[in-house]
Amino acid sequence: MKLNRLALAATVACTLAGFAGAAAAQAKEQFFPLLSYRTGPYAPNGTPWANGKQDYIKLINARDGGINGVKLTFEECETGYATDRGVECYERLKSRPGVSLFDPQSTGITFALTEKAPADKIPLMTLGYGLSVSQDGMAFKWNFPFMGSYWTGADILIQHIGKSLGGMDKLKGKKIALVYHDSPFGKEPIPLLQERSKMHGFELQMLPVTAPGVEQKATWLQVRQSRPDFVLLWGWGVMNSTALKEAQATGYPRDKMYGVWWAGAEPDVRDVGDGAKGYHALALNGHGQQSKVMQDILKHVHDKGQGTGPKDEVGSVLYTRGVIIQMLSIEAVRRAQERFGKGKVMTGEQVRWGMENLALDQKKLDALGFNDLMRPLSTSCNDHMGSTWARVHSWDGKKWNFASDWYQADEQIIKPMVKSGSEKYLGDKKMQRRDAADCQS
Repeated sequence: MKLNRLALAATVACTLAGFAGAAAAQAKEQFFPLLSYRTGPYAPNGTPWANGKQDYIKLINARDGGINGVKLTFEECETGYATDRGVECYERLKSRPGVSLFDPQSTGITFALTEKAPADKIPLMTLGYGLSVSQDGMAFKWNFPFMGSYWTGADILIQHIGKSLGGMDKLKGKKIALVYHDSPFGKEPIPLLQERSKMHGFELQMLPVTAPGVEQKATWLQVRQSRPDFVLLWGWGVMNSTALKEAQATGYPRDKMYGVWWAGAEPDVRDVGDGAKGYHALALNGHGQQSKVMQDILKHVHDKGQGTGPKDEVGSVLYTRGVIIQMLSIEAVRRAQERFGKGKVMTGEQVRWGMENLALDQKKLDALGFNDLMRPLSTSCNDHMGSTWARVHSWDGKKWNFASDWYQADEQIIKPMVKSGSEKYLGDKKMQRRDAADCQS
């Protein structure tokens, strides 16, 4: 009996030591929770996005040994693009040791997490989506809509259409229809488009599409009847290819259609082929396998059999966006280490500081291998977006080709809207703006 007790005690001690060792090992790793959707109607778009993020983490571990010696770990959680499942994933993963930040991959999930993040002290990166007003870092301490919002995207599209007509004054009397996903995502650009409509005298027609967007015949019957001069497509997943097929069926010219950057990737047009020829969309980032970072991913990840998805997906539009998101996440950790200790695991609060103090100039982007994929980005306490650049690319039936140079959103229009919107948000939530001292924390 005594021997059994000794054996039991030794077993318990070993088990506890094992747990302690595992906890210590975990504490030495920077953890990236990856919300994703590989199932459902949005899977064709969500999958390459998720694959790009995973592959970049694998690259940094394989090529660099992590961030200044800190290994990177991750875990995916399937949301199916559903807000309730996204919140469940967040609650399950937020307490993992070394958690850094969340990329919700959904505007609806972002809305739900915006009130949770401050209490949990975990930042949210919403690159090219989320709350447009969260550009105001003095009101939204934990939200970071890097590289653009739906207001900047809508603004750039109106600029481009105006330029194609020979000047913004030529917009007067035109009719522009917004065919949008009937969700927080689809509704976000409406205030900016209404503002531009008042400025330039064009008529704005709003046509909501019930999610997921597989049934649009009634919408395109309205388009055929009203005959707008241009259609803006604010879709995601299966909605985009369905819209293009319906436009083809009703005879609406695809070269008069302009999509947001979530309606301008290979899955949106591949099945439509020549039927989508001439269609335009915003390009938030470059694409292709020629850049150094994509060559490194092929060499250090895919050539070693560690790729997350198919090799020919590397460099596609949404895959590249996933890589950029993960790069910015990792550079935020690296920036935080510069202040709080190189070679240490950063807390969510420290990563938030890193996100607020990013400075990626062209030289830095070149060194990271992203020189032709994005424009420089610099954040501050006031500006949590850091960049508003985008281009327009067009589908030629087989591939995307850039059809414009880089545009910047007009901050003279957007900044007052952001300030007004953030003040309303703070008032509704009975919250105060940050002060200068808080910017140092």
